[in-house]
Amino acid sequence: MTTWRGGTFGDRARCVLAPNANLMTLDGTNTWVLREPGARRSVVVDPGPSILSHLDSVAAHAEEVAVVLLTHHHLDHSEAAAEFAQRMGCGVRALDPAHQLGGEGLGDGDVVEVDGLEVHVVATPGHTADSLSFLLPAEQAILTGDTVLGRGTTVVAHPDGQLGAYLDSLDRLHALAEAREAQTVWPGHGPVIEDALGALDFYIAHRRERLAQVEQAVLDLSDQPTLAAALTELDLAPGSGATLTPHTVVERVYADVDPVLWGAAELSVRAQLAHLAGARRVLG
Repeated sequence: MTTWRGGTFGDRARCVLAPNANLMTLDGTNTWVLREPGARRSVVVDPGPSILSHLDSVAAHAEEVAVVLLTHHHLDHSEAAAEFAQRMGCGVRALDPAHQLGGEGLGDGDVVEVDGLEVHVVATPGHTADSLSFLLPAEQAILTGDTVLGRGTTVVAHPDGQLGAYLDSLDRLHALAEAREAQTVWPGHGPVIEDALGALDFYIAHRRERLAQVEQAVLDLSDQPTLAAALTELDLAPGSGATLTPHTVVERVYADVDPVLWGAAELSVRAQLAHLAGARRVLG
C-alpha cells in the first residue's frame, strides 16, 4: 500500500495532510487549499485539528485566504476552523450554524466564487446530518469529506448518521460521476480516487450488501418469522446480555473485521437497524 502524503492535484488544488493519523482518520485529515491559477486568494476546506505545525503549512500554501469551508462538524475536520480563519482574516462557511464565523452559512446549490474559482455545494447528508460535498467543475473533481474516503468505507454513526440519507447521497454523487461532472474524488481522508464512478459503484454495492447481512443476522438471532417481528425483540441496552442486540449483530456481520473497530461498527449497525425499522419509535 502506497503511503499517502497529500500533494498537488489538477491545476487548482493542494492537499495538506494533517499529522493526526489513527484508525478512524487513516493517514490523517486532508486539508484542501483551492485557488484559481494566477489568482491571489485561496479557499481552504477543512482546516482540520488545532495543530500549529499543520496550520502553518496550510497558511504557507494558501497565502491569502478568502474563506474557509467545512464539509461537516467532526473535530478532525473543524476543530481549527475558527482559529485558522481568525488568523487569516476571513470567515468560516458551514451548514451547521455552530461552526460558522462571519454570519454566512452554506447550503445545497450555493456557489462559492473566489477570483474565478467556482466551488459548487452539494448536500450529501448521511455520515452526519450536516455533511456537504464540494464540486469543482473546472477540475471535474468533488471533495467528499467523510462521505467517500480514499481508502476503505466510512462510518454512518447512529443517531446523527442516517443510512437512508447516506444511500440517497451516494446516489446523488453517482449521478454526478455518471454525467462526468465529477470524475475524480478528493476525499477528507486517504488518497485521491481517480475513478469516481467505480468508487461509487463499490460504495453503493457495499452498503446494500452490509444491509442485507444485518437483516439476515437479525432474523438468525431471533425466533421470529419476519424482520418486523424480529426487530421488536431488539434490545438496545449496552451489556444487556440479550440474544438480539446491536453488539451481537456486529459479532456476526463484522466477524472478519478487527475487533478494535467493533465500536465504530456498532454505531453503523445501529444506523442500519434504524433504517430497517423504518421508524425511530422502534429504537427509542
